[in-house]
Amino acid sequence: MLNFIRAYRYQIALHITVFVWGFTGILGKLIEVPYYSIVWYRMLIAAFGLLVYAFITKTTLRIGFKKMALFILVGFIVGAHWSTFFQALKVSNVSVVLTTLASASLFVALLEPLFFKRKIILYELLFGLAVIIGLSLIFNFESQYSLGIILALCSAFLAALFSTINGLLIRNDKARVITFYEMIGGVLGISIYTLVNENPTIADFSPELLDVFYLLVLGVICTAVAFVVSVQVMKELSPFTVSISINMEPIYAIILALIFFGDSEQMTPGFYLGALIIFSTVIGNAVLKSIQKRKKRKAETT
Repeated sequence: MLNFIRAYRYQIALHITVFVWGFTGILGKLIEVPYYSIVWYRMLIAAFGLLVYAFITKTTLRIGFKKMALFILVGFIVGAHWSTFFQALKVSNVSVVLTTLASASLFVALLEPLFFKRKIILYELLFGLAVIIGLSLIFNFESQYSLGIILALCSAFLAALFSTINGLLIRNDKARVITFYEMIGGVLGISIYTLVNENPTIADFSPELLDVFYLLVLGVICTAVAFVVSVQVMKELSPFTVSISINMEPIYAIILALIFFGDSEQMTPGFYLGALIIFSTVIGNAVLKSIQKRKKRKAETT
């Protein structure tokens, strides 16, 4: 058992993180303040949590100006991803939004070869096409949530973009440092966006006591801790593998949503067929990646 855990510790850590992320949609529905307030508090709490962690462990967060500017810029993308995600939750439901987010694997399959300068892998594109088919079924059978689906697709593309970039950044820098400055960048980005495009009031940033608790869970556990782990595992796992594994998030979230929200999360058979097609890409990728690793080890030992 211990040998199994050691051998697959990165995959196990990733799937625990994905399960934790499954609560994000639930919290986004439960929190009453506007989406931009949720994102602002989420990233601010996460940044503060990482700062406290660095102080306790006596580790430095100091980096050069160019790297800081780059991490902050990526944080703008992260902030935009979460903004569209929480907007989608406000106009749709948890099941539709998180299932649509599984399309991130398609975007990663297209972006990763550009960033990592490798050839496009055929089966990744086939999985991406399967995701499109699944999404088209969901869109046709759940057309009342069309705005939420479109916002979730935008969120998926942004998630694919920053995940792929982080796959490069983690080669030279520590996950907690990258995450800290990305959270700072997200706070700056959502602050500028809110001031320019929204009409925020003090009430928008004055959550009730229960919302404060939800925001702390969202900021510390679902963001700071989970985001650091998700970046850290990229030292061993490819962005596509991480992205395809994150497709398990809707499965966890749908189960949780049915528990928390009941009838409002009941969907048509067409939705579940589309979701099944999307989730099958997770299993397919895991099987193919496992076969490839075994072949590679066998070739190295012969």
